[in-house]
Amino acid sequence: MSSILAHLQSRTAVDCDTLDLSLVQHLGPFVDCTSNQAIAYNELMTARHSQLLTTAATSARKISAQFPDVPLPELAAELFQVHLSHAMLSTITGRTHVQTNPAYSFSTAATVACARRIIAHMAALGTPRERVCIKIPATWEGLAAIRTLEAEGTACLATTLFTLAQAAVAGEVGATYIAPYVNDLRVHFVPGFVDAHPGFGVCVAAQRWYAQRPHITTQTLPASVISVAEVLRLAGVAHMTIAPPLLAEMARRPWDAAAAAELPSDFDVPAAEAEAEAGLDGLAGDEARWRMRFNAELGGVGVEKLCHAVNIFCDFQKKLEKLAAEVLETV
Repeated sequence: MSSILAHLQSRTAVDCDTLDLSLVQHLGPFVDCTSNQAIAYNELMTARHSQLLTTAATSARKISAQFPDVPLPELAAELFQVHLSHAMLSTITGRTHVQTNPAYSFSTAATVACARRIIAHMAALGTPRERVCIKIPATWEGLAAIRTLEAEGTACLATTLFTLAQAAVAGEVGATYIAPYVNDLRVHFVPGFVDAHPGFGVCVAAQRWYAQRPHITTQTLPASVISVAEVLRLAGVAHMTIAPPLLAEMARRPWDAAAAAELPSDFDVPAAEAEAEAGLDGLAGDEARWRMRFNAELGGVGVEKLCHAVNIFCDFQKKLEKLAAEVLETV
């Protein structure tokens, strides 16, 4: 009998949302591997990465003269993420994703520079640009950075995405992927937090909106799913990134008629274009109109969720840099 994971893989490209090589080797290969500052920091807290920390910090010292405007702990933190992501290539057939410094979420120039460094670090490890995706928060400035980087041939994912306004501009600037968060990032960090406005509708509407515009090739890649039922509500989406505990649960559970009846997909429900999808075309060329649309959509919930997500990732960026500073003192 087929498993739920096998069923999902028959409809959707399944990505692993982790940097723990050991947890996914027996379940893979997967398509892409996604990560962020929180995933990287928590992975580095395990004892098995002591050599990686030393190697990356030593490399940061050696190349620091090439990046005189980047503080050494920040450079080392970048290399921590790059080394972890590089190691995951053996478990995937597609791209490994690395997130830019979230402190640059409102600076296009700084985000572009950070992304270019990540690509250079990956190249130094022998990873070609074609196997790397740069994750960038979907602020106006981040979306402008994606336009620049995609024009250079660097695949980008617009992350921390909660609204169709963000999704439309991501498509128009040529993002390879968008990552609509099904749940507010706080569900993973605030005990008892429940998202009162989950993002299933944005996932379905964004993919439909792209499909109606053949010049847009952006793929929808939902993130922040927290149950098997949530995952299967989105079966049929282009990509989906899933954490190892859910992957393991889906690999164990059978897919049968009962599961199919209990766990239907939102992508199997015919839907006419919703009013919320009207007026999205051309937003990438009109910052003022985009900001008003983004602020108004969902009554401002998307703006609030973006703010919290960036703040959480910035907290983990600081933790990575503190760890880097400590390791640098030993090399």
